[in-house]
Amino acid sequence: MLKSGAGILLEGLAEQGVTTLFGYPGAAVLSVYDELYDSAIRHVLVRHEQAAAHAADGYARASARTGVCLATSGPGACNLVTGIATAYMDSVPMVALTGQVPTTSLGNDAFQEADITGITAPVTKQNYLVKRTEDLAGIVREAFFISRTGRCGPVLIDLPRDVLETRIEHDGEHPEPVARKGYRPTIQGHRMQIEKAVAAIAQAERPVIYAGGGVVASGASPEVVALAETSLIPVTTTLMGLGVIPGDHPLNLGMPGMHGTRYANAAITECDLLFAVGVRFDDRVTGRIETFAPDATIVHIDIDPAEIGKNKPVDIPIVGDAKVVLAEMLGLMQERRERDAWIRRISRVKEEHPLRCPTDGGLRPQRIIRDLCSLLGGTGIIASEVGQNQMWTAQHYCFRRPRTWISSGGLGTMGYGLPAAMGAHFARPDETVCVIAGDGSLQMNIQELGTVAQYSIPVKILVLNNRYLGMVRQWQELFYDRRYACTDLPPMDFAKIARAYGIEGETVEAGEDVKRALSNALEHAGPYLVDFRIEREENVFPMVPPGAAIDAMIDPGAG
Repeated sequence: MLKSGAGILLEGLAEQGVTTLFGYPGAAVLSVYDELYDSAIRHVLVRHEQAAAHAADGYARASARTGVCLATSGPGACNLVTGIATAYMDSVPMVALTGQVPTTSLGNDAFQEADITGITAPVTKQNYLVKRTEDLAGIVREAFFISRTGRCGPVLIDLPRDVLETRIEHDGEHPEPVARKGYRPTIQGHRMQIEKAVAAIAQAERPVIYAGGGVVASGASPEVVALAETSLIPVTTTLMGLGVIPGDHPLNLGMPGMHGTRYANAAITECDLLFAVGVRFDDRVTGRIETFAPDATIVHIDIDPAEIGKNKPVDIPIVGDAKVVLAEMLGLMQERRERDAWIRRISRVKEEHPLRCPTDGGLRPQRIIRDLCSLLGGTGIIASEVGQNQMWTAQHYCFRRPRTWISSGGLGTMGYGLPAAMGAHFARPDETVCVIAGDGSLQMNIQELGTVAQYSIPVKILVLNNRYLGMVRQWQELFYDRRYACTDLPPMDFAKIARAYGIEGETVEAGEDVKRALSNALEHAGPYLVDFRIEREENVFPMVPPGAAIDAMIDPGAG
């Protein structure tokens, strides 16, 4: 049967279970859009290609399925790069489709030509420039397999216009791609190493589990909680791992690192066994690396062997899928080890150094987030922008389930939250989706209010508006003698902007109005924006100064 490359592409997407595609049309991909006209795949028209990538990313994080985005050649493809890099840093499965000039024009600086495979090589697991229509079906299959196998990540397929428009005989049957046959990440952990890890847990007096985004990706949250409860081990979760263990679980220490809890950092500093699962030993967690868990035996489980020992020497490395390895470990565990003295020590630090939430009646961001958590009662999905808003949310929202926290970790991409929340809605339309934004970050992709309005996406947009680039200003206050260079933003009426797009909104300037406004937003059937005019120079504390050890936290307001 004769089919165009564009038709084969959409057939391949449907074969991979794709139901939603985020994109922006252009000349090089018009043949794809012509096929989409009659396709069962839902296309969501964003207002900027970067938002297409972020929406595909949010869709993937919320659903555990592969997100897909589409852009035209040249500037359209280049506008995806930030979103692709964001997904790469956080190991998110995504397939990015880009148009390209015809194969006969490649390398000739044709109109809207860009070497997108060259540009994205450092931030993709794999990318392809398709030069024959006959290869397209196999490449699509291979791209999805690579994206979601082993350590997940983005894959890009560059599609010259003539490849999309050429019609060939196609029956859907193709041999397995060669590269796919050779890509076999290690899933099962080494038995001897697993036994060593079990023995190390049995011998430890002061163990800590340090869990990250790899636990979420592998679906290993139940196993982590079971290990913690079986062996009575406190758990600290990275920014990407929030929700792995319920935030109100007695063994949960919260987030470690620069803006983590004092008790998480104290536990890591004092522990004699650090059991790391699906983490990168990121610098924002470790601080000065030589002082991170200085007296601990370190077990590190990760599906990517390149991560083990990259930043911190490891005593017991285990390459494998976290869920598979932990399940095997649990089968080898003996009777529960009591660690009363260690648990009492951690509990005492938690009591003496809780996260502070000011109660002076001012419009405080910490209180807004805690009130939102109370009203949602552990349900819903929370996306964030990047900066102070992100850290306040990570500190004060009680995440109880994995895949309910959508945020850019490794790249720290401002403008991520709103489009990611859109993607999360399409992935899980029955969940309440909120995005917590700073006024600076929101303006990075504020045009996506148009997408929200067009599709009546019922996302609740909560702006923590301090008229600053807040986190940068905080660093200027603490480390640059309050010289606020280029961080002071002019007043902006976000509720009016929302209404201009046809979205309901309101402004809140007093602390006593917070719960009412949040209830208005949550009860409203469609999208809703609340512009909270928070205290302008509120800071995120506690905080580890850059380059310091994680037990050297500063918190000027602590008792």
